[in-house]
Amino acid sequence: MPVDKNNKTLSHLHSMILVTKWFGVFLCDEEKVRNKILFEKDAKAIAQKLAAIQRGEMLPEEQRLAQKRMKVADARLSRLGKPVVFDSSFIKADDYAFSADLMHKAMVELGRIRTREPLRPDKCIAQAIRAEDDLIETTNIMNERLHEWYGLHFPELADFKKDDAYAHAIAEDGERSSILKKTGMEIESVGAELLPEDIEVLKIFAVSLSNLYSTKNDLERYIEERMKEVAPNLTTLVGATLGARLISLAGGLQRLSQLPSSTVQLLGAEKAMFLHLRSGKRPPKHGIIFMHPAVHRAPYWMRGKISRTLASKASIASKVDYWQGQFIGDKLLEDLVARVEEIKDKYPEPPRRSERKHRR
Repeated sequence: MPVDKNNKTLSHLHSMILVTKWFGVFLCDEEKVRNKILFEKDAKAIAQKLAAIQRGEMLPEEQRLAQKRMKVADARLSRLGKPVVFDSSFIKADDYAFSADLMHKAMVELGRIRTREPLRPDKCIAQAIRAEDDLIETTNIMNERLHEWYGLHFPELADFKKDDAYAHAIAEDGERSSILKKTGMEIESVGAELLPEDIEVLKIFAVSLSNLYSTKNDLERYIEERMKEVAPNLTTLVGATLGARLISLAGGLQRLSQLPSSTVQLLGAEKAMFLHLRSGKRPPKHGIIFMHPAVHRAPYWMRGKISRTLASKASIASKVDYWQGQFIGDKLLEDLVARVEEIKDKYPEPPRRSERKHRR
């Protein structure tokens, strides 16, 4: 066996690398396969193993081939060895009698397996918050139309009833006289009289709007409850609604946990960021996290620093939630509040114009 200058065998210089292909698991030394376990030549069996890999699970074959001081070609196997970049293109399916037709059948079976799997709860949360946004947009449009339409008959009602209460009052009573009698208001309205058929159509429209408000409230309760279960740390830090929006914009809790805090800070501000890159305009300081009271209630010159802090804490919270770690939401919120107070004490006045130009 070849020996180097320090009288150490060359086999000790190169660690074995564990590689998993669609047709088997291989233990390699540079460009040579030293050991292997091939999968069963059955499309369904192969698909089940590939599905387990996609879920981040470790295969029994990988555990059987594992060695000490070994490296791995997949970060999923980091418990077995150090992940490294490794070109495994020399391991070809044809050399082991695995055909392209078998691979195609296995991929079709894999698609069937993955589509039948239950949805992760964060996916449902993302859909729910998008549905709530759709309802907000729809109710705003319908509410504006109802005010304009019913205002022809009883414009003064808008001073006493707001949003869902306004729609509910019209849905229940319709007639101006009925609403006045029920609420005990004594008002001499300047509105015009409407025919009974006009009032009836208005009531139907108001019932639809009232039901949408009720659905929106149900969605809000659902999001609040699910967020406390799925992402308790993130919910404590930023609230259920904002936390759900961050998960939705990131594409899931897992991806949110993987994003750097600088990206979390700008989620929702993609258009402004592209405009900055394309035309050189000033970059955005925050995205959707502007909705957090600590950011939008702060003076304009503090918002960038507070957004950075909040994004950092949110990034930590999402990581702990995804990996189901211990609850640290209260501590994160406490640290955020302390940092906000520190920023307010350190920067009580806006920067002078010369300083702002220098920062640009």
